[in-house]
Amino acid sequence: QVQPVESGGGLVQAGGALRLSCTASESIFSISNGQWYRQVPGKQREWLAIVTTDGVTNYADSVEGRFTISRDNSKNTVYLQMNNLQPDDTGVYICNLMVTAREKYWGRGTQVTVSS
Repeated sequence: QVQPVESGGGLVQAGGALRLSCTASESIFSISNGQWYRQVPGKQREWLAIVTTDGVTNYADSVEGRFTISRDNSKNTVYLQMNNLQPDDTGVYICNLMVTAREKYWGRGTQVTVSS
């Protein structure tokens, strides 16, 4: 399985939390930086967070302090812990594994809906 597979999306009330997972084959995962994006209809895909192969993380301002990205190399999985979710966080959350700038693998996404 080359394509990453996301899970963990769903419907949550404002202020709630969800944890997303992204799993891929070990051959790709072990050499990839893990990233999460958000896609909202009619808007450009928004980059949210990255965790490098060394575990270094960085976040978009819109999620800094509320979202936490992490990886478990023993499970070939990247996580996105999302706390204090707001209606503006609604969208399709897509995982990206980046080996190089030219070699990237995209998941199909998982829907997150936050009700007010």
